[in-house]
Formats: sequence, structure tokens, C-alpha cells
Amino acid sequence: MILVTVLSSASWATASEAPKRGTASLIVENDLFYNNDRDYTSGVALMWVSTRGSTPDWAVRFAHWLPWFPKVGDVRHGYVVGQSMYTPSDITLADPPLDDRPYAGFLYGTIGLGVETGRQLDQLALTLGVVGPASNAEETQKFVHKLIDSPEPQGWDTQLENELGLLLTYQRSWRQWRTRTLAGLEVDLTPHVGGALGNVYTYANTGLMLRYGRRLSLDYGPPRIQPSVPGSGMFVESKQFSWYLFAGLEGRAVAHNIFLDGNTIQDSRSVDKEPLVGDLQWGIVLAGRKARLGYTHVVRTREFESQDGSSEFGAVSLSLSF
Repeated sequence: MILVTVLSSASWATASEAPKRGTASLIVENDLFYNNDRDYTSGVALMWVSTRGSTPDWAVRFAHWLPWFPKVGDVRHGYVVGQSMYTPSDITLADPPLDDRPYAGFLYGTIGLGVETGRQLDQLALTLGVVGPASNAEETQKFVHKLIDSPEPQGWDTQLENELGLLLTYQRSWRQWRTRTLAGLEVDLTPHVGGALGNVYTYANTGLMLRYGRRLSLDYGPPRIQPSVPGSGMFVESKQFSWYLFAGLEGRAVAHNIFLDGNTIQDSRSVDKEPLVGDLQWGIVLAGRKARLGYTHVVRTREFESQDGSSEFGAVSLSLSF
């Protein structure tokens, strides 16, 4: 019901204006790429973003009403449904140590709005979801582990309690520097700033991405599950094959993280979080006329004081334009 409410609140009310074209993306993030099973262990999201010129009038009017959004540029709106899960370092224990990350899941729906000028991308998103047993993270992880013949997690009875999650995020990215290099390839640098406010996350973030390849105007990097270095759910179709390598970093000043701080009102497990968290990532994007495939390797610094070092996970995204 939560996801239905989020996804239908604006679009179905203006069904006659609903866009007919868009870009659909599947994003899968998992630490099993690197033979781990702890901390941020899995995230899956389905994303849809309208294409240029197909955004309904209500979204265009709202984008132009926002005082910090550019008044010119392509307005796009989109939706995301997703599930993320977090586990301690040893999933074979029914009662994990109290100083290890709590079990937690998050099932959510997001409605987003963006304006892209060619040199700047602004993205605003509102997320509504549920943390706790209602997220079905326990069932998802046990089902996947059974499929891949991996040990069954034993400690989900200690997970965070049910809580509605509300989150507002904003990101601004700039194509600050771009030049051609040897063999007609391109290099660009895209810094970004942003933040999140809500009972799921509250943080301020900044960082940048460096890309090298062919047709960098294709997008602003592959889409990711927040919090992360921002990318874009849309990409520009081209008859020519395109590719690029990329590397990025982001720093976040974290005031609140429900997956570490525990439930807002109810008693639950919690750990002492680190106030500053950094992400380092690198990867590759391949794109044809109607499809884009991206892979990202992510190294994330310690998120809580008793965490045993940094964490690593991989992110795969497949986007199809139709």
C-alpha cells in the first residue's frame, strides 16, 4: 500500500498527461561480488525516468516553481521502487554482538524530478517506505541464499522494528570541465553537492566524478541506490556505440542513519555511527542506441565505530530506452 500511494499520488491524477516514453533501469548492488556478506549487503531497485519532451505538465510546472531549479532545460520525472538490507558481520549467529551492525531492511517507493541543462543536473526526490519486518528483507535474503546455496542468516529476529520512513533528497551536478584527448576520446569532471533530510537519513554530501571515453554527454554516470555518488536514470540515445571509464568519490557528514542509530521511537539495537563517511568508486559504462550497461566497484569507509574496516560491494545497472 505504501508503494502504491507514492507512485500513484501524482501520475494517476493526471493520467491524460502521462508520458508514453521513458528509460527503465534495473539496479543491483551486492557485496557477494567480493565474497562478503555484511553491512550494506544488498540493494535492488527498479527505476523509470521520462524521456526528453515527454514529461507531463504537472511536473514541468512544479520544476519551474522550485526557486533553486534552473528555469531552462529538459524537465524529467521518474519513479523508483526498491529494497535494501543490512546485516552484521556474522550471519550465522542468532544473537549477534550488540556492537555489530543491526539487521535491518528498507522497502520503499520514490517519486523524483530533475532538470538537465547540458551543463547542470538538479535532482529532487521524495521517498516513502517502511523499515523493519514489513520490508520483507528477511524473506528476500533467505530466499536468495537458498537459491545460491549460501548459509541461512540466523539473526533476523533481532532486526529493527517496523517504522515508516520518509526521506527528501536533493543533488546538483555540474559538467565543470570537459576536453577532447588523444584518439578523439573525451575527459570530463563532474562535481556535485546535495543532502538528505528525514528519519531514514539526514546528511550533507559533496564529491566529484571523473570520466574518460566516447560521448560523455550520454549521461551523468550510471544510476545508483542512495546514498552514493549521484548518476542519472536517463541517457541520450545514439546510433553510435559509446563507452567510458569513470572514477568518483563522495564525502558525507551524517547526522542520522536509522540503520545504525536504530528506531526513532521504539527500543531497538543500535551502534555508534561515524559522523563522516566516504565512498570511492570506479567502473565502466557501455551504451548502444537503446541500452546502457554499467558496473561500479564501491569502497565505503567505516560507518560505525566498532566496524571492522571499510566495506566493498559491486553495483550493476541495466537501462533500456523505449
